[in-house]
Amino acid sequence: MSTDALPTYAEKLIRGRRAVRAFRPDPVPDETLRTIFSLAGAAPSNSNTQPWQVEVVSGPARDRLSDALLTAHAEGAISTDFPYRDDLYTGVHAQRRRKAGATMYGALGICRDDQEARAAYDAESLRFYGAPHVALLFLPPNAEARMAADVGMYGQNLLLALAAYGIASCPQGLLSFYADAVRESLGVRDRKLLFGVSFGYGDPSARVNHICNPRAELAETTRFHS
Repeated sequence: MSTDALPTYAEKLIRGRRAVRAFRPDPVPDETLRTIFSLAGAAPSNSNTQPWQVEVVSGPARDRLSDALLTAHAEGAISTDFPYRDDLYTGVHAQRRRKAGATMYGALGICRDDQEARAAYDAESLRFYGAPHVALLFLPPNAEARMAADVGMYGQNLLLALAAYGIASCPQGLLSFYADAVRESLGVRDRKLLFGVSFGYGDPSARVNHICNPRAELAETTRFHS
């Protein structure tokens, strides 16, 4: 690819990536997986510390993990390594969140007041929306916000690398709400779970895969100083 074509390709790749919530069961070839995760590892980090530890889960291990998550969910056994509150988002951020939720549930045909259907769909997310693979992104046991920022940069690299290879993905914060269940299922000990990424080949027939949430105008988020 010529250097002249790179900006166009980058814009298409970044703006074309979206969260997919319905997958086909076909697995991604092992060689492709290794190439993608190697590429994700080129992410920047503070002083090149590369604090991420990634568990890529497929096949029977993926099914066992899903069962463990569903059991923890049914029992209300929430365990988070990084704090979360329902009132974390306020003002315009809360508005954007509500709008995104309304768009997604609308595409699924779930009414706003149908709490039972919404709860059932939450459970579906613990089945990774049918994706054949899920990656869990961990940090060292002493990790705080600065290390989490490094893993966030790794996560974006991973999402874009997946997209470049034609693999759909969905970053999922909910998976980290059951960190103890994840650790026990995967035999992981001294690590903190930040989030997970379900991935595979998207189902093009699923309406939920065609929603597109708008991004804020540049002036709303960015100021240029000179």
